[in-house]
This record gives sequence, C-alpha cells and structure tokens, in this order.
Amino acid sequence: MKYKIVGDSCFDRSAYIDEYVKPQIVPLTIRVDELELRDDEKLDPLELIRLIKESQNGPKTAAPSPHDFLLSYQDAENVFVVTLSSKLSGTYSSAMVAKTMKEEGGAGTFVHVFDSKSATSAETLIGLKIRELTEQELEPQEIVEQVEGYIAGMNTLFILESLDTLIKAGRVSRLAGLIGNVLSIKPVMGADKEGNIYLVEKARGSNRAFGRLVELVGERAVGMESRVLGISHVNCREKAERLRDEIKEKYSFRDVIIVEARGITTVYAGEGGIVVSF
Repeated sequence: MKYKIVGDSCFDRSAYIDEYVKPQIVPLTIRVDELELRDDEKLDPLELIRLIKESQNGPKTAAPSPHDFLLSYQDAENVFVVTLSSKLSGTYSSAMVAKTMKEEGGAGTFVHVFDSKSATSAETLIGLKIRELTEQELEPQEIVEQVEGYIAGMNTLFILESLDTLIKAGRVSRLAGLIGNVLSIKPVMGADKEGNIYLVEKARGSNRAFGRLVELVGERAVGMESRVLGISHVNCREKAERLRDEIKEKYSFRDVIIVEARGITTVYAGEGGIVVSF
C-alpha cells in the first residue's frame, strides 16, 4: 500500500468516508464508573449515552498507547495520522512516540502526525483532504505542507444541549456551565487556533443558538467554493440535516457532509450535540 490514513476514534465517519478515505482507526478508551469501553466498532453510542446519564460521575477517557499506533503504521510506504487536538488529549503525543519508534526501527516508512487542533468533524475533513491529495500523486512532504496549511485555516464551532460532561472533564470552566445550565443560555463554543475550547458567544435558547451557528459559519468561512463543511452529530440526525439544508441554502460550500459521532465525541458533546468544521 502506497498511502495509509490513520485516525484516532474521534475521527467521526460515515459510509462515504469509510469507503473513500478508508481510515484505520486507533481507538481511545472510555471509563464510566467501573466499566471500561474501547471506542471501536463494537461500542454502541446509544448505550454509552445511557451509561453516562445514569452515572453520578463524569466519564473519563484515555489515549491509545504508542504501541497501538505503532501497529497501525504497518503495511504502507507513507502513513498520515490525524489526531485530536494536543491541547485536549494525549493522543497526539502517543502517535508521535510511535512515529519515533517506527523511524528508529529503520523500516523506511514515511510517517507524519497531524495535530488537528480540533476534533470530530475537523479530523474527518483533514482525512478527506489527505485522501484527495494522495490522488494527485504528490510527494509526501508536499502533502504535509498543504494539509498543515489547510489545518491552519480551519474553523470548528459547536452547540451542545448541556455542558455538564465538559465541565466534569475540566474542558470548560464551571462559570460557563453556570451560564448555560442555570440561566438557560446556550453557548456557541469553538476551538481556537491552538486547539483549546473557548466560548464564542451566548444565545438564549436552543433555536437562537442554532441560528447564530449558521450565521457564524458565513462570517468565518473563506473560500467556500473550494471547501467542504462537515457536521458531526450525537444522536440528532434530523437536527444535523436541518443544519446542512440551511447552510447549503445560504452558502456556496463545495459540499456539506454529515458524519455520525462515535464514542469520544459522544462523551464530550453529549446527546443532541452538533459540531461543525470547515
């Protein structure tokens, strides 16, 4: 195999992504109370939602080991890896350690690890970009340069029904949680250019947050005609499709795709969560 794309399990997918991009997924681990779950194809996101709702504690996640990544680097001349933001997870670090191990083994495989500076649908779009560039028969380093530039220009925005899990996991402050949960304000969140989560704006109620999300896409997108927008959702397909339709009606993106949240996105975004990347 000349090229391989590897992603952690926050690389949300669809049937189209699985068929075209063909990512090899290295799963993170999720712990809910005493139950430990691998975020692989055997995981049922709906069951995970139930377990999290019934738990009095916040779920915890653990990055794959370097050995897990090392195994995924086999059987290809060139391996491109896409991980969660290094500001949110140790996954990027594990992938980099595995890269060093592979290079020290002298196998001659080219490995590059991309820090998505984001998560979920952003990882998906990065994988899609890599796949498109491999079709152009570019040299691996040229692919790296173009993809790093693509990442630098990306935006990620999201709206959640609840900030509880993000607060328990220490990803947002309790003040933001107070704003969202006590005052019935629905924050529009985002990932900054370093990959940290931050509060973009506050909207009163879910409908206004949804509408503001659509507006922010238009305010932030550059070169829509050449870009794909990705939407990841946690068990709210109808909401994701409505968002897709509104975005396609208002804007001129090359394409708008919807992907299904797997375990890690489900843990942090929660049921009803929507993540948009472009």
